[in-house]
Amino acid sequence: MALIAPSLLASDFLNLGRDCEMLNESEADWFHLDVMDGMFVPNISFGMPVISAIKRIATKTLDVHLMVEKPERYIKDFRAVGADILTVHYETSTHLHRSLQAIKAAGMKAGVALNPHTPVSLLKDVLADIDLVCLMSVNPGFGGQKFIENTYAKVRELKQMIVTAGCTTQIEIDGGVTSANAKALVAAGADVLVAGSFVFNSEDPTATIANLKEITK
Repeated sequence: MALIAPSLLASDFLNLGRDCEMLNESEADWFHLDVMDGMFVPNISFGMPVISAIKRIATKTLDVHLMVEKPERYIKDFRAVGADILTVHYETSTHLHRSLQAIKAAGMKAGVALNPHTPVSLLKDVLADIDLVCLMSVNPGFGGQKFIENTYAKVRELKQMIVTAGCTTQIEIDGGVTSANAKALVAAGADVLVAGSFVFNSEDPTATIANLKEITK
């Protein structure tokens, strides 16, 4: 069964507390929090104060995805506001191994995100140091985009790398996840599914989350 990590980027910011309580009471496993800086991606989302507020009521893992330039500047700050998993982009991390070590030293699990054009093979030499690989199945920066079909091949290739290396690294899919592709993604090797618009724009987000859990058993 896949872990479901609804993305709060798609939540109702005027009723953020309500949406967090809904996730607490739902079958969701993680809170997925997208931090965007307007430089690495065109959009700007939210930062430390919002995550700190979410942490006060969240009863589940905070999965923080940094879409920012030079993310190593903020590792300790995000731990301080409650991040449990901190994911940085391969494309923004000149010294990726150093960043991974710093994330773990701060007491968090270390994740690496890859843009759609970035080959999974580039992670081979640091795979043993990565707890979570987040494969972007849309171009990062905006919610509600169409799923990129090549993602399935990337998942299968990455899963084989993990098995060959004997690692316990989890594979997360972020972007365009729906009930139409969730089962196929898990079959390909995905462990965690991020769903934003599909959950929060549905008539019954709690039921939508439950359905994603059911179809990925």
